[in-house]
Amino acid sequence: MLGDYRIEGRRAADIAASVERAVGSGELEPGQLLPSMRELAVRLGVNPNTVAAAYRTLRERGVIETAGRRGSRVRPKPATTGREYIRVDVPADTRDLADGNPDPALLPPLADALAAAAEQGDRRPVRYGDAPVEPELARIARAELTADGVPDGPVAVASGSLDAVERVLTAHLRPGDAVAVEDPGWGGLLDLVPALGLRVVPVEVDDEGPVPQDLGRALVGGARAVVVTDRAQNPTGAAVTASRARVLRSVLGEHPDTLLVEDDHGYKLVDQPLHPLAGSTRSWAFVRSVAKAYGPDLRLAVLTGDPVTVDRVRGRQRLGPGWVSLLLQRAVVRLWADGAVDARAVAAAYGRRREALIAALARRGVPAHGRSGLNVWVPVPDETGAVARLLHAGWAVAPGARFRTSAPPGIRITVSTLPEDERDGEVERLADTVAAAVGPVPARRYG
Repeated sequence: MLGDYRIEGRRAADIAASVERAVGSGELEPGQLLPSMRELAVRLGVNPNTVAAAYRTLRERGVIETAGRRGSRVRPKPATTGREYIRVDVPADTRDLADGNPDPALLPPLADALAAAAEQGDRRPVRYGDAPVEPELARIARAELTADGVPDGPVAVASGSLDAVERVLTAHLRPGDAVAVEDPGWGGLLDLVPALGLRVVPVEVDDEGPVPQDLGRALVGGARAVVVTDRAQNPTGAAVTASRARVLRSVLGEHPDTLLVEDDHGYKLVDQPLHPLAGSTRSWAFVRSVAKAYGPDLRLAVLTGDPVTVDRVRGRQRLGPGWVSLLLQRAVVRLWADGAVDARAVAAAYGRRREALIAALARRGVPAHGRSGLNVWVPVPDETGAVARLLHAGWAVAPGARFRTSAPPGIRITVSTLPEDERDGEVERLADTVAAAVGPVPARRYG
């Protein structure tokens, strides 16, 4: 059960820390069964309530999960910082298509924008107590949100999409609450939700976004919040269409107390129009990140929502970091004002790369998905084998387990650095290798 590792401690905090250390170091592996509370209490010579408190702490931290009589296990993706559990070590001579990063050649240079922001800061230094949002950033962001059909609401700024989503969820939910999330979906979110002590409820996704019937099932089943990616969904590339949005709004409208969180990290990156769901429920938040189009190191996302939600986020932010650097906010304003990213050209470049790979795979009888964004999702019958065979052939791709809860197996291929000029045949060689590694694929939606 536990191999050579011995859980130690007399207090609940010490027992929890002992388990968490072992999970972080890899001595306790994902899926590993832990002793029953009574068994561990006898072994440690403590009251069973002490062990129960330790296990409760570990569940709330997202380290373990409990399934009634089947006992407690280390989560498949535990929330620890000791190591990454589902990743690919990419050898130096291997083509890396696993990392999910944008093409550096399509990112704007930041030096001039940062220099201009610093010069502005020298003229008017930021002081404690200043407004946490640069007025010009709020003005431009609000105007673009309005043009895209996002309802009116106050603007806040967070340190990236996941930071914003976390702040919104904790502003409304309590440990034990259920959150409906896309499956396959963003690995960071799948890890964050249980780390906050919340429960993941998977919702099926197709090329047009969350499947309405499955979302309805999750909401009827008690999910108190739902997180939807409007465009460039990671890992499948799904984008919510106008017709799908109408149905999803209707489903959400039947559950007006649901917290709706929308993630538009595809801003300035995709050519599909936005079809927001915001306003379908009383509590909502819409998050728009600049990381993918302007650079991952610009840790900045704009957040709008209903007044209560945004006020709660701002209030909690004041008690922590206080604000997101106004230097970064002013740099983003400069990038926007200068038109540093040609959104049409960037979207077209990524689109050509996705479409070339999807078409090459189709010619080999391999179905794949990728309507928008940086990635192509390929259903596979044997995920571990496909990743290993591709790696052996010199291609690193991301295992789908990083993005799945109950969805069928798949692999994610990041197309960012694939060539647009196919004269060297790289996409064809990749498609040949994928087809050989994947083998026959069942005819199912995403697997």
